[in-house]
Amino acid sequence: MLILQTTEKRPSQTLQVRLYFVVAVLCSGTAIGTLTSPGEWYAELNKPFFNPPNWVFGPVWTVLYVLIAVAGWRQFEARRKGSHFTLWCIQLGLNFLWSPAFFSLQNPWLAFIVIVALFLSIFLFINRTWSTDKISTLIFLPYLAWVNFATALNLSIAILN
Repeated sequence: MLILQTTEKRPSQTLQVRLYFVVAVLCSGTAIGTLTSPGEWYAELNKPFFNPPNWVFGPVWTVLYVLIAVAGWRQFEARRKGSHFTLWCIQLGLNFLWSPAFFSLQNPWLAFIVIVALFLSIFLFINRTWSTDKISTLIFLPYLAWVNFATALNLSIAILN
């Protein structure tokens, strides 16, 4: 009797991959946020009138990181090594690079360069996934909006200081 092997994943494997993405993205984001907390330097900076209170950032990023993880697992499961997943990895790397550039190096202009690259990578991801995965596209729209706001905030702080 010929036994056919399938490349389909069992539901438990799919669930494990999805949980891994959520936990990895949330834990990494939390670790970077904790290790690069704003501190006194940030408190003393001149900030624009639209600077939100510090407590806003944690809840916003928690929701965004879950959305980022969902888009990541969708691309991983769909293509694994395709350009969409590569773009997803690039945006995540840039996302994780921003806090050290801004808070650890205390360099708003370097962070501005990073966040502009982040914005562009998110925009490209949205543009490329539109025809193949509208769910990933749509869940990245709040992320794009927040990073757009954060870019304006970053630029304003760089100019004011």
